[in-house]
Amino acid sequence: MTALSRMLSIYRLRLQRKQLLWRAFTKRRQLQPVTQRMAGLGPQPILLFSTMRNERVRLPYFLNYYRKLGVDHFLIVDNASDDGTREYLADQPDVSLWSTPAGYKQSRFGMDWIMHLLRRHGHGRWCLTVDVDEFLVYPFCETRPLRALTDWLDSAGNRTFSSMLLDMYPRGAMHEQPYHEGQNPFEIAQYFDSGNYTFNRSWPLLNLWIQGGPRARLFFTDEPYRAPALNKIPLVRWHRSFAYVSSTHMLLPRGLNLTYDDAGGEKPSGCLLHAKFLDTFAAKAEEEMRRGQHYAEGHEYRAYRAGISRERDLWCNWSEKYVNWRQLEILGLMSKGNWA
Repeated sequence: MTALSRMLSIYRLRLQRKQLLWRAFTKRRQLQPVTQRMAGLGPQPILLFSTMRNERVRLPYFLNYYRKLGVDHFLIVDNASDDGTREYLADQPDVSLWSTPAGYKQSRFGMDWIMHLLRRHGHGRWCLTVDVDEFLVYPFCETRPLRALTDWLDSAGNRTFSSMLLDMYPRGAMHEQPYHEGQNPFEIAQYFDSGNYTFNRSWPLLNLWIQGGPRARLFFTDEPYRAPALNKIPLVRWHRSFAYVSSTHMLLPRGLNLTYDDAGGEKPSGCLLHAKFLDTFAAKAEEEMRRGQHYAEGHEYRAYRAGISRERDLWCNWSEKYVNWRQLEILGLMSKGNWA
């Protein structure tokens, strides 16, 4: 690449970042405050950001999981739920809630709303951005709170922490194993693919692009290149000039995407245990197909519907039963790096 083409690439990325920040700013009026309870927070709280719709049954375990991990406050956008999600969240003392009836697709799948909240409330703070079915696992998470990880990242000069999305699933048909409110979803979805992943460095954003797992194996068998991305950067010491490009898969400025290794060796990384594949999944896929508010005109959900009609059991002979984070490190799916 010539010096001129390199400069043009950098300029385009800078322009893209400004456009994303402007988009988020213009969508701020779509958010209607329901409850705001951030006044009593300390100077450096760990904040969690999420957008959701009709997730009432998942909320008790989700909130308690991250409370125990060390999240100080939740900033949540409810996208026109009608199952009690909004009312439940409004009653939680550590939740600030916004509501919007606006189109999820037209807001860049919720990222415009989240980026506005990150810019306004997350500047200079450690911010965790996850979906309601994503559960962060990081090195020593059973014995060290999230604050220990962010303190170490600060001391090491790291502003981001990457986590591979790890699809979890039950053994046997999903619909035969009902999920109950407040239940740990991994009592049901105990298994994951220990291999079957591809890793590629993406240009020009420099992020590591990861695909594979049961979704590629079963739902995208004929088109594995269209399988969902599994690379995520959910934990960031946020700055108002940062921008998520596509969900939490990559960031601008692009140097924030160099999350796995540096001159000092391998960086710590984690996994997001993905509890999508429960008995609620088929109904959710049908709802999202009808709404048409997801990426690529719902191509992903069409693949899910077709896959479910063929095969309701994601388990195979190579499936691995989840034990703990050390198991994931041994399998090469995450790393403690030089965090001792």
